[in-house]
Amino acid sequence: TIFGYRRGKASFCIQQNTKSNNPILLLEFAVPTAVLAREMQGGILRIALDCTSKGNSSGNPDSVLSMPLWTMYCNGKKVGYAVKRKPSKADMDALRLMNSVVVGTGLISGKELDHHDDELMYLRANFENLRTSPDSESFHLIDPDGNIGQELSIFFYRS
Repeated sequence: TIFGYRRGKASFCIQQNTKSNNPILLLEFAVPTAVLAREMQGGILRIALDCTSKGNSSGNPDSVLSMPLWTMYCNGKKVGYAVKRKPSKADMDALRLMNSVVVGTGLISGKELDHHDDELMYLRANFENLRTSPDSESFHLIDPDGNIGQELSIFFYRS
């Protein structure tokens, strides 16, 4: 799930399934949600997250997803950093509101989340996960027909 307030930063959440209350990973992206949504409308979006350190990992030190800080690139352009964080109560409330959505995009009124002057934008989808080495893992959007599309791919790698 990619989500965030229209005037805030986007977050990327990996869950086992849509009803999961314990995300596998939650990253806050450097990119504002509205900018990321605009990039997605362009057709193809490649997000590359590069971590240059093998140390300071939390959890499984062999997993590339265990790293806390990433340099973020969107379609080849450096856009800042992505930071791993624990889900807040607001994150969990937002994910609970999306429980019934398996695949899709949409808006949730900020009033439903005590954020009255903004809307929460989201993209919820299934992704094909490919782990090619301990230093490389990627997620590729699976379209509603079950095909692996090229529209959205997120790459994690340690250099």
